[in-house]
Amino acid sequence: MMEFEIGYLGLLITSFLAATFLPITSEVFLVSMLVLGYDPWITLFYATIGNAGGGWFNFVIGRLGKPQWLERLKVPKNKILRWKDKVQRYGQWLGLLSWLPFIGDIMSVALGFFRAPWISSFSFILIGKFLRYLVIVALFVLGWL
Repeated sequence: MMEFEIGYLGLLITSFLAATFLPITSEVFLVSMLVLGYDPWITLFYATIGNAGGGWFNFVIGRLGKPQWLERLKVPKNKILRWKDKVQRYGQWLGLLSWLPFIGDIMSVALGFFRAPWISSFSFILIGKFLRYLVIVALFVLGWL
């Protein structure tokens, strides 16, 4: 049984790291575990919690961020204004799209940086991550992956 515990823990950690700016893909790890016979519902749970945790981490980093950091990183003013406009227009709903590669990480940080409500932002990040992994697990269980 120890091997299963390490497997699920590995999925949790991989999913967390994949939600940060590190170039890691958790989908391959998730599908590999399913191929090896791991329980689909448990893998769905750990992948979702890990990836949502990474999204929440990004949100908190954004919340702690300071405008001076963006200046030091030489982020163009027009990009900052564009993300501010998106957060003001769509708010925490952007969290539903936080699963998207590359841009999803930026969305989570922007939600925090531009002070979107944290409870609803966290909720939408969780829902978005869950739906993404649910589709992957469902496709596998149905034999389409």
